[in-house]
Amino acid sequence: MSLFNELVALVVKLRSPAGCPWDRRQDHLSLRPYIVEEAYEAVAAIDAGDMEGLASELGDLLLQILLHAQIAAEKGEFTLDDLLTDLKEKLIRRHPHVFAHGNCEIEAIKANWEKIKQKEKRRIHTIPALLTARKLLDQAANLGIKLDLETAETEHQRAGLVILQAIKEAHDAGIDPEFALRETTTKLTERMNSHHDAHEVESIQR
Repeated sequence: MSLFNELVALVVKLRSPAGCPWDRRQDHLSLRPYIVEEAYEAVAAIDAGDMEGLASELGDLLLQILLHAQIAAEKGEFTLDDLLTDLKEKLIRRHPHVFAHGNCEIEAIKANWEKIKQKEKRRIHTIPALLTARKLLDQAANLGIKLDLETAETEHQRAGLVILQAIKEAHDAGIDPEFALRETTTKLTERMNSHHDAHEVESIQR
């Protein structure tokens, strides 16, 4: 914890009048792109099996969290202690099978997790459409709701249901649709680049 406290003190110093002019100018909105970027870079390190890179990217992600907490503390919005206390209470609340006497079966844990989340304060979040779809499919499955193309009222809805079906099939097969799409688009990009390079070589030879 001493290292963590030193890191917190460093962030406070960076935001102080004697700190970094760039860091002092930042706010929640200006830092939005960086927290997303660092999260994706951490995922990329996991995909590459680069554990040294993952450690570095998780550190960068932690820095973003500490910066947001410090900015919030300066504005009287919340403190780092508030953030940590909320996380601690949430972990205990969402794991009754560990801290109380809940059912330890995996399916029961997942179902109970959703019930607990439903009781918590609801917030409107904008998250990637594929992740939203996957979460909704899980909830629909728990409620016994099945996908049915005949329920589509427009061509857009029908197309959406077809995409949802593909996401469901990937999820049922243990494949993360977000990562599957990223891997496929990366491969397509590589093929396009190769095609472009070959075309340039052919043009030069002519």
